[in-house]
Amino acid sequence: MASYTTDTVIEAPRDVVYGIFADRERNGEFLPVTTRLKTPGTTERQGVGAVHFLGFGNVGVSEQITTLVPGERIEYKVVAGAPVKSHTGVITFADAPGGTRVVYTMESIPKLPVPAPLLELGLRALVGSFVSGARKTAIKRASA
Repeated sequence: MASYTTDTVIEAPRDVVYGIFADRERNGEFLPVTTRLKTPGTTERQGVGAVHFLGFGNVGVSEQITTLVPGERIEYKVVAGAPVKSHTGVITFADAPGGTRVVYTMESIPKLPVPAPLLELGLRALVGSFVSGARKTAIKRASA
């Protein structure tokens, strides 16, 4: 299994930061992929059970929201499209001096034998891209 965690403070209020991460349909506005809702959640459009596609055209992954605690925590798992036995993400949010503390962890177990350090580099790039884009969007929204 490979894992990567980033722990950072985004200079915007927690409700703004959480809203950006939770609105998976709009993540394509700052990610280099297209995002769209495939299946609505059980009680909310983008809530628990919702499945989102992230990719290019028809090539990409489908992620399902497994836990959603508004303002505090998002958990998801990849349910299709990736050569993994398991891939999960956990994002937590807390108030911090100057903004919102975001702790984002991805864990992945590949189907193929991939050296953990190589897979961890990939996870680092994915988390980094997401957090960087969310940071820019949050700062922009908070100052509007």
